[in-house]
Amino acid sequence: MSRNRTLLTAVAASAALLALTGCGSSGEPGGAGEELGLVSGDTLTVATEGTYRPFSYHDESDKLVGYDVEVAEAVAEKLGVEIKFQETQWDAIFAGLDAGRFDTIANQVTITPEREADYLFSTPYTVSTGVLVVTADNNDIASFADLDGKTTAQSLTSNWNDLAKENGAQVEAVEGWAQAVALLEEGRVDATINDSLTYLDYANTEDASGIKVAAETEEESQSAFVVTPEREALATAIDGALDDLRADGTLAELGEKYFGEDVSE
Repeated sequence: MSRNRTLLTAVAASAALLALTGCGSSGEPGGAGEELGLVSGDTLTVATEGTYRPFSYHDESDKLVGYDVEVAEAVAEKLGVEIKFQETQWDAIFAGLDAGRFDTIANQVTITPEREADYLFSTPYTVSTGVLVVTADNNDIASFADLDGKTTAQSLTSNWNDLAKENGAQVEAVEGWAQAVALLEEGRVDATINDSLTYLDYANTEDASGIKVAAETEEESQSAFVVTPEREALATAIDGALDDLRADGTLAELGEKYFGEDVSE
């Protein structure tokens, strides 16, 4: 379900966004939250794991931080609304969105045809590739095809889980990257597939001498905010906010902060 917009639609969306950001404070009739159909007044409620470094995690002071967190905060500021994060395990995050417990998800949700059939996505704010990670001494796995008959550690609802299965791997279910790497380093699985940015962050902050990248996907993955189909006004408003953040350099700055480069396109 793609949303190809004409120039007229884009102009109308920009005008609507300007009108929203000029609306009254929380609780006032006709406020931004009401126009966008937010679940909690003039507050954008955003689901995120809080355990997915460097996208959404807790720092030494237990503050929720990360690339996705700061992008979501910047979007809320552009929309003229407050923001509240609701930490949710990945395997339950889409069910929570469907149930209306939050407005959107900021957790590196990859745009896929299957998800586009059920949800609306914003324009991407992260572009990356997938990497196949093995132990440093593993010379048997040098491509995704080599996963046939091997065991990988994956979150069962992630697109990386689908890629592993497509290549014949048996999947050990995990909650996230940290658990996957632990199983890999302990020799309990043969490999794990994840986002290249996640691996780079781990390599820059931890001792990654025991693991290596065996292969990288040719296709890029794009991650975006996701909403339920009836929330098109919110999706359009988020698009406008992301366009502004791309134009004013905010997305590039956040990419540099967390990854050393702009990862938004």
